[in-house]
Amino acid sequence: MAHTKAVDAPPAPESGATGAGSNPWLVLLAVSLGVIMVMLDGTVVGIANPVIQHDLGASLSDLQWVTSGYLLALAVFLITAGKLGDLFGHKRVFLIGVAGFALSSVGIGLSQELADVVPGLSPVGALIGLRVLQGLFGALLQPAALALLRGAFPGEKLNQAMGAWGAIIGLSSAAGPIVGGVLVEKVSWESVFFINAPVGIVALLMGLLLIKENRSQTLARIDWLGVVLLSGAMFALVWSIIKAPEWGWGDTKTIGFLVGFAVLVAGFIFWQSKAKQPLVPLSLFRNVSISIGTVLMMMVAFAMFGAMFFLGFFFQGVHGLSPLDAGLRMLPMSAGMIVASPLAGMLIGRLGAKITMAIGLVITASAMFLMSQLSIDASFIESGIPFVLLAFGLSPVFVGATEIIVGNAPIELSGVAGGLQQSAMQVGGALGTAILGAVMAAEISSKLPGYLGPAAQKIPAEQMSLLEKAAAFGGLPPGTPAQLRQTLGPAIHNAFMDGMHLAFLVSTGVALLTAALTLFVKAGRKSEPGAPVHVG
Repeated sequence: MAHTKAVDAPPAPESGATGAGSNPWLVLLAVSLGVIMVMLDGTVVGIANPVIQHDLGASLSDLQWVTSGYLLALAVFLITAGKLGDLFGHKRVFLIGVAGFALSSVGIGLSQELADVVPGLSPVGALIGLRVLQGLFGALLQPAALALLRGAFPGEKLNQAMGAWGAIIGLSSAAGPIVGGVLVEKVSWESVFFINAPVGIVALLMGLLLIKENRSQTLARIDWLGVVLLSGAMFALVWSIIKAPEWGWGDTKTIGFLVGFAVLVAGFIFWQSKAKQPLVPLSLFRNVSISIGTVLMMMVAFAMFGAMFFLGFFFQGVHGLSPLDAGLRMLPMSAGMIVASPLAGMLIGRLGAKITMAIGLVITASAMFLMSQLSIDASFIESGIPFVLLAFGLSPVFVGATEIIVGNAPIELSGVAGGLQQSAMQVGGALGTAILGAVMAAEISSKLPGYLGPAAQKIPAEQMSLLEKAAAFGGLPPGTPAQLRQTLGPAIHNAFMDGMHLAFLVSTGVALLTAALTLFVKAGRKSEPGAPVHVG
């Protein structure tokens, strides 16, 4: 059985830390600029995907890798990145993350040029590889930002800070589809990545001027064996999730990676109970709020990112909207978060996380259910109502889960806690994209022959497979003859809608299950400097 001992946390962050001498609201502004860059990138990629697919000849699998490769890098490296911030300083790690993210974004915009000068490299391959690199730098940036906020704000004001943080994220999310739509339509898809360069420069300058360094005085080294075991476990898990739709969930390769994940996790837990300075002190999970908050974040990300992946194809493929118009359709959700996030912070302060998050998840489930009822010709109002509901449903969950995980962690482990929170989100998003994508593909394969009618019997299996792949995009490839488009288009659109409806129904069930889980959340006591910390 693991031996547990209590050690004294540092009496205060070192001189000049964010918590001692800086205006915390200026720290919030500075770190928000860095994360705004990441949020802009996340929202504009969804708008750009259909154009990338056309210009680069990318398959659905390629586009999923544009998302999943980024998620894989984040999921593998986030917790380690949080520990690097705890050890070397969150400001330093944050600024490296901002600079690297901006530079890799510029590289993505130059994917075609890179493919022209590197033998054997395709534009799609370059794009995916740089997205992985972008994910690694994003992993440095995000836990450091949360840790800087944790150190800057006292416990009683952390709810307000997280609410303001959510509003800023909502504002950047709201701007993303509009900015992305304008750039894709009027300039090029590459420009949606180039936009990160000026944002990154401003974030760097403000970070250098406004943020003071913050790191733990009790940490002296990195648990490299823990890094290897945890990174291997996260890779095995996310890789098996990403490849399962292609291999099959019962395939020996899928099972092998899942078994490898279980073995590596067991080895990691054993080592963490023995290490003098463990990568993730197991005592963190003795706090019920941290443990449940991690699961909540994973399940919400599963429901949200998994289902939302297909909305860009719905608006541009089925509806035939331009990238800008598709961005405008998604505006109600992002804009709603500007209002909903600070309101969520206030409600959590008054009602507590349990009630506020449960209500938010019921609202989220209602929004997902309404999306499962959208028609092919849904109007702006018909899609806008569930988007607004989703904003007011998800905001309490994201604000509450972040406050629960990061706010309840000892301040000297705030980087690890931030990495844990972000890892849960990325793993959940990867699970949702893979599993709901498989659910949608299976539904399309089942329903498409019926919509094609007797003509389906005359279509060779290979061509039917191509039609099923086209249906996953919501429409036929550009250049398809008008007569064929008129004949096959309605069947493909209807099959896509059936698949999307089923994906949103599954997300509805996940949201309701998560709402029940919030009933087990306990507030917990926030650990401040000077409190004893149990190290596993």
